[in-house]
Amino acid sequence: MQLMDALYARRSVRAYTDEPVLHETLEQLVQVAVQAPTGMNAQPWAFGVIEGAERLTAYSDRTKAFMLDHLDAYPGLERYRDFFTDPNSNIFYHAPALIIVFAKPSGVTAENDCSMAAYTIMLAAADQGLGSCWIGFFSFLLNQPELLRELGVPDGYRPIAPLIIGHPATPPPPSDKAAPEVVFWEGA
Repeated sequence: MQLMDALYARRSVRAYTDEPVLHETLEQLVQVAVQAPTGMNAQPWAFGVIEGAERLTAYSDRTKAFMLDHLDAYPGLERYRDFFTDPNSNIFYHAPALIIVFAKPSGVTAENDCSMAAYTIMLAAADQGLGSCWIGFFSFLLNQPELLRELGVPDGYRPIAPLIIGHPATPPPPSDKAAPEVVFWEGA
């Protein structure tokens, strides 16, 4: 797949097959992530990987319970109450793997840099015929110090991008994108 093809083909995938992602493939995705540009070449990222749909289902259940306990603090998420209470719902959509991009405390533009690393992973996954999706719900639980300690994340590292990776159950259809709004264009 060419880069332009990957850019236009990449979609957030929310349905996966049971086929696991090879450990070597996940290693390749982490390796390619560090090719993303960074401000001042700081490279302020670190990565965590969770393999296995069963493990992710356990984290999904913990996240849903956490969200239900804290919905009062996030009134905009009240519309997801049914999703959080449904025992069959899974915030990771039954994907077999998760790559988390963490920001180290040293980076001046760490959040931007880590977001670019995350997008690099997503494009590389699309290039290999894999699906991906940034799972924002997991960030709520992942930002809890007890979970960070449980996972062995060093102090001061902040989770930026939890990305599920897997084999799409069905290729997602292209979505309509709005034309770019160009607010200025100087020169000719």
